[in-house]
Amino acid sequence: MTLCAGLDFTLLGQDLILLPQKAIYWKQEKALIAADVHLGKVGHFRKAGIAVPRDMEQTDLGELSDLIFEHKPQKLIFLGDLFHSDMNADWEWFRMWRQQHKNLEIILIRGNHDIIHDSHYLNLNVALHDHLQVGPFLMLHHPLDGDTLSEIDAYVFCGHIHPGVNLAGKARQSITIPCFAFGQKQAVLPSFGRFTGRIAIRHQKCDRIFGVLKDKVIAVG
Repeated sequence: MTLCAGLDFTLLGQDLILLPQKAIYWKQEKALIAADVHLGKVGHFRKAGIAVPRDMEQTDLGELSDLIFEHKPQKLIFLGDLFHSDMNADWEWFRMWRQQHKNLEIILIRGNHDIIHDSHYLNLNVALHDHLQVGPFLMLHHPLDGDTLSEIDAYVFCGHIHPGVNLAGKARQSITIPCFAFGQKQAVLPSFGRFTGRIAIRHQKCDRIFGVLKDKVIAVG
């Protein structure tokens, strides 16, 4: 079964597919890239007495499995905030999921929410980095400001801010949808996790913005 079609996008001579599942497949590296999955957020909220459907974690992990089956990546790069908070019962879902994909190289770029002890990730053969350069791309969690970007010789891929773009209709209706935001030296990925919000971002006229719909990715700027 073929998943929803992605949008082909070439950047610095590298062939990317922007996927409606809010991830990127990088053809040359055979790598799947996702940001801000926030596993464990359901358990975190339920522990606090907030009613949240139990199956959201399994849905996000299932979608990752579908993408792995479809694109057959050799590596999976998480751009931070893989797990939302400290250890809870939802970790067991991730542990079982990892066993199903034990031959896949998994890399986690630490985010501000990634506070679970390193040993738990290392026991599941998940490599940990604060930053990592792969080819022309520097993998981070937090976006860099303009002054810092001008000082580095790499193009940044990051997450953290859960970017969205506002679409307005003729009848003054509007909706904010997730987006991929490609600037001159930095791309911000949408949050992969379903149980996350999004903010409409400001962007420069020269930025390339791609909105994420249910079954496709569209250029909006």
